[in-house]
Amino acid sequence: MINILIQATLLGGYYALIACGLAFMFQVMRVINLAHGSPAIVSAYLVWVVSDTFGLSPFVALLAIIPVMGLVGWLLQRLVLERAVKGGELLPVLSTFGLAIVLDNLLFQQFGANTRSLSPYVGDLSWEAFELPGNIYVGKLPVYILIAAIVIIGALDLLLKKTALGRQIRATAADPVTAGLVGVDARRAAGVAAALATMTVAVSGVALGLRGTFDAYAGAPQLLFAFEATIIGGARSLWGVLGGAIILAVAQSLGAQIHPQGFLLGGHIAFLMFLFYRIWRSGKGSIFAAFLPAALRKGDAQ
Repeated sequence: MINILIQATLLGGYYALIACGLAFMFQVMRVINLAHGSPAIVSAYLVWVVSDTFGLSPFVALLAIIPVMGLVGWLLQRLVLERAVKGGELLPVLSTFGLAIVLDNLLFQQFGANTRSLSPYVGDLSWEAFELPGNIYVGKLPVYILIAAIVIIGALDLLLKKTALGRQIRATAADPVTAGLVGVDARRAAGVAAALATMTVAVSGVALGLRGTFDAYAGAPQLLFAFEATIIGGARSLWGVLGGAIILAVAQSLGAQIHPQGFLLGGHIAFLMFLFYRIWRSGKGSIFAAFLPAALRKGDAQ
C-alpha cells in the first residue's frame, strides 16, 4: 500500500503540473479553457521536432519552446479570449473548444496517427529509479516532475502574492474596470497571465512526452485530468490544485487495484463526489447553475 501511495503521489505531480495552468487562467480571467490540453501536445511535438532534428536534449529544446508558447498564450488572450469574454459566459468555452478541435486536427494532418515519445532522447533517465527502504523503487523522472510542479506552483503563488505584477493580475481578476481606473493596464495583466499559463502547459507537455507517448489527439485526456484535479482541489488555490491532483491519482491507483479497468473509473468517481459536494455546498440545483455562473461571475471554485 505504501508503494501505491508513493507512486500515486508522483503521478499526482504530473497532474498538478498540467492543472496549474488551467487553474491560474481560471483565477485571473474567469475562463474555462477547453483548449488547455492541446497546447501541451503542441509543445511536446515542437520539442520532439527540435530534439530529433538537432540532436538536442528535450530539456534544452524546452528552454527554446517556452518563450514561443508564452507568445502563443499572449496571442490567445488578445485574439480570442479578450473578445470572447465580451459575448457572455458560454462564448469563451465554445471558442476554446473550437480552438482545441482545430489544433488537434492540424497536428494530425502534420504528424499523422503515429505515437511519439521523448524518452529516447534522455537516455537512462527514462528508466532509472531511486531505491527506498522496504525494497521500494521510485522513478527519477516522476520525482523530478513532481519537484517541477511544486517549484512552478510556488513561483506562481509568490508572483501573485508578493510582486507588483501579481497585484495587478489579482486586481484585474477582481474587477478590470476598477483596476483600469487606478492605473492598471488590465489588457497587459491578462495577456501576461495567459502567457504564464501557457508556458506552464509547455512544461507539462514535455513531461507527458518523457513519461510515455503522445499523439495528435492526446490533448483531450490531459484536459480531463487537469479539469478533474482543479475541481477536486478547488481552483481558488494553486496549492489546492496540487492536493486535488494527488487525490485524483490516489483514487485512480486504488481503482486499478480493485479492477484492471478501474484506473480511470476510480478518478471519475472521486471527481463526481467532489463535484456534487460542491454543488450541494453552493445551494444551486444543477451542475450548470452551481459551477459555471458561480465560477465565472464570482471567481468561486465551486
